[in-house]
Amino acid sequence: MEYRRTAVIKLDTPEGVDDSLRETVKQFKHCANTASEWCWHGDDGYHVTSKAKAERALYDRLRDETDLTANLVQKGIRRAVEAVKSGVSRLERGENTSQPYFSADSAVYDKRSATFHRDHVSLSTINGRVECDYILPDDSETPPTKYVSDEDFEFRMAHLQYRDGDWYLHASMRKVEANEEPSESESKHRTVLGVDLGVNNLAVTSTGRFWSADEFNHWRREYEKRRGSLQQCGSRHAHETIESVGQKEYGRFEIHLHTVANELIEEAVENDCSHIVFEDLTHIRENIPEATWQHVWAFRRLYEYVEYKAKEHGVEVVQVDPRNTSKRCSTCGFTHGTNRSGESFECQQCGYENHADYNASKNIGLQYLRRQQNADDGGAPVDVRLNRGTLNVSGEHVPPASVEA
Repeated sequence: MEYRRTAVIKLDTPEGVDDSLRETVKQFKHCANTASEWCWHGDDGYHVTSKAKAERALYDRLRDETDLTANLVQKGIRRAVEAVKSGVSRLERGENTSQPYFSADSAVYDKRSATFHRDHVSLSTINGRVECDYILPDDSETPPTKYVSDEDFEFRMAHLQYRDGDWYLHASMRKVEANEEPSESESKHRTVLGVDLGVNNLAVTSTGRFWSADEFNHWRREYEKRRGSLQQCGSRHAHETIESVGQKEYGRFEIHLHTVANELIEEAVENDCSHIVFEDLTHIRENIPEATWQHVWAFRRLYEYVEYKAKEHGVEVVQVDPRNTSKRCSTCGFTHGTNRSGESFECQQCGYENHADYNASKNIGLQYLRRQQNADDGGAPVDVRLNRGTLNVSGEHVPPASVEA
């Protein structure tokens, strides 16, 4: 039997190392975005999804343009190719998408560019190798200590990420137990992260994390005002300026959405979730009548970014039927339109009160649970990850102390 886990390890970086790591990540992103640009536009108008072809075309150029080792240059190119493949798949399904863009401060390491130890890691940088100690919880049964201290778990690869002033290693680990027969719950158990999308809060997760839409809405209104004044002018120069404003608008929005997508995936990884669950976006305009066309575009773009980025972390992204998720009580299941009033939710049956978007995010996760209970997998166990503990398909809360990591 094979177990796969992602250990999120905070690093203790020695003095003077931070600048080397920052510049290494910056140059890695340059490789990935350069490769994404080349692969997306391709040769003769065709997208390039061959890693070998992309490396042949770009490797020498990117080695000259950066101070990265050969392995990190290759990883940057391959990361872009995988993202372009996902984009091409969506195009083949008739879905709208755009060229992948990498904005997060992140780089991919394997066993050639990093040496993984049980208490520290050696990382390749533009200034040679640097060693960083792990900062781990004292409790041996608490992740990531549980996995890092277990010699049977093997380091496979890792994503180095910088956020909130600290460096983290998102290490993919594998444990193989050949002679142990897995139980059904062990082999199929999943934990999901429900995500609700909205006009006031761009995204809210079942773990209670909110991404406000204030910045998005502010710039949307500012650009609309500017376009309106230019349209009244009616000159050729004004029309050309409108196009320039539109490009700037989308560029700003896409960078913001990439950031939200990266943070959504981090939330899933840190909570050991196997799935990120969104509502089905097919009829999103009908489900959220107050959403403008920019909101609808943002919801779909955010889903696309999360979908292709999550694959690198072994997380699956799915959609579920959103009916009644805003009206249903995530505690007792009572469904009625009067339960929700604006951003407030109060169940008229059991009295449960909370933010309406947070309640909806839990219901979106529960929709996936119900769907899996009715599937052909024999009712495999699935839980919704909350800010404290989990929620099962019966609506029962399991506190953190009882949750198996």
